[in-house]
Amino acid sequence: MNSIGATLRHPQFRQGAAEMSGVSLGIAAWGLVTGVAMVKSGLSVPMALMMSLMVFGGSVQLAAIPLMMVGTPVWVIWATALCVNLRFVIFSAQWRPYFKRFPRWQRLSLGYFCADLNYVLFMKRFKEPRDDEGQIEYFIGGSLMNWSAWQIPSVIGIVLADVIPTHWGLGFAGVLALLGLTYSLLSDKATAFAAVVAAGAAVAAFALPFRLYIVVAIAAAVCVGLLIDGGGDAGQRVLARLRGRGSEPPKGHARREEAAA
Repeated sequence: MNSIGATLRHPQFRQGAAEMSGVSLGIAAWGLVTGVAMVKSGLSVPMALMMSLMVFGGSVQLAAIPLMMVGTPVWVIWATALCVNLRFVIFSAQWRPYFKRFPRWQRLSLGYFCADLNYVLFMKRFKEPRDDEGQIEYFIGGSLMNWSAWQIPSVIGIVLADVIPTHWGLGFAGVLALLGLTYSLLSDKATAFAAVVAAGAAVAAFALPFRLYIVVAIAAAVCVGLLIDGGGDAGQRVLARLRGRGSEPPKGHARREEAAA
């Protein structure tokens, strides 16, 4: 990896930061809401600051805090956090060909900064791993912008939580921020279908204790994703219907395939 000065001067570093800044407003709103929510839920300011800096995951923080406050068993909190963050296993597998040349400690450091929108923007820009395109500089630029857009408002929310009135509707602002970030991740019909299935599963399982409907929704979305991406007949039929075609190929196309065989 290049020196810090060379990385900061690289054009791709600035490009990554600039592209991430376009979505940083929603990230900042979400960070502020999460910071306030942690303190309002009963966490002390030092504990909330430590959680924000160490966990650095808004969705898992918002999922775990209510469970912690009502005395949920530790295994349920861990299971919820694991399910919420399962997507990062997929992100890491996708990023591995790009960064496998770096030592393990550097890869672990990069892993701390991994985030949803970083993944989306990075994969849109770089279709395959290359050493001469400034991919690592782009990743660092976007990651630092994302980290700052999250941590600064989160710290502000934690420190000023006691003086921010609850009637400001921060919860609703957080929902809007999450919806905006979610919409930016719906890159195709298959992803949108998985999101709809997850929403339906969450509504159906809403009565479960300890907010286990979150786990059910994530499990449903993962199953749908595996079904579609697995390449089986059922997955191909789902993809065909999402693309507006029937589950069977046109007869003429089938006859041409038979003739070619």
